[in-house]
Amino acid sequence: MPGEAHASRSTLVEPLWLRAALIVAALAFLGLFLLLPLTVVFVEALKRGVGAYWNALQEPDALSAIKLTLMTAGIAVPLNLLFGVCASWCIAKFDFHGKHLLITLIDLPFSVSPVISGMVYVLLFGLNGLLGPWLREHDVQIIFALPGLVLATIFVTFPFVARELIPLMQEQGTEEEEAAIVLGASGWQTFWRVTLPNIKWGLLYGVLLCNARAMGEFGAVSVVSGHIRGETNTMPLHVEILYNEYNFVAAFAVASVLALLALVTLAAKTVLEWRFGHELAATRRGG
Repeated sequence: MPGEAHASRSTLVEPLWLRAALIVAALAFLGLFLLLPLTVVFVEALKRGVGAYWNALQEPDALSAIKLTLMTAGIAVPLNLLFGVCASWCIAKFDFHGKHLLITLIDLPFSVSPVISGMVYVLLFGLNGLLGPWLREHDVQIIFALPGLVLATIFVTFPFVARELIPLMQEQGTEEEEAAIVLGASGWQTFWRVTLPNIKWGLLYGVLLCNARAMGEFGAVSVVSGHIRGETNTMPLHVEILYNEYNFVAAFAVASVLALLALVTLAAKTVLEWRFGHELAATRRGG
């Protein structure tokens, strides 16, 4: 038996040349499709010096795009956080009719083009849309305004938090919550002192992914924004306009801000994966 185990392990060890080739291929792929474009963004942004780079970021339309992007994400992400926690709590902790339908609806943005989702909002809230006349009578503007950007962003990002929490909550089960309730804890006490500490790293990870997608979303917000400079253009839309106007330094300068936000997100994602992985391993050993 020991000999058979040793033989089976030896068959799973690839030759050194094969491992080296796979590592080189992976590094070459990352360098070609990730590191090289990222380097080009910063090189082009700083092509005319730091002064031109800084002036491009201080331009009023650029500041408006940055502010609008942060504002849209700042509204959409907390709402998706609330929805994700509620949906994952219902799906993982309870059995009810329509449960599978709810899971399917949560996955809907993954299968629908963002452009199509933006068009749906235009057909609903546009001037000639289903609710357009009523909105016009009451002086409420959704399309070509901040509410439309927020709605489109919410749609394309709302699966991220729920999809991180649902499998985590299902794996943890309901034993700890049931024990807390038996000991006299209320529903809110059970959530804050039992459920939330158990899901905190998965929750933060989902929020991080949701925020990254919200700030970088292009298709859906492009449809509902109207491309009004200084008013409804987020950073991705502003980069497109500057690039189409051959203002490459300004375009890459704004793009570099998005790239920096992506790098910060990647670093935070790595830290959260490490913490979440260690805590999950400790929980399993304790169980």
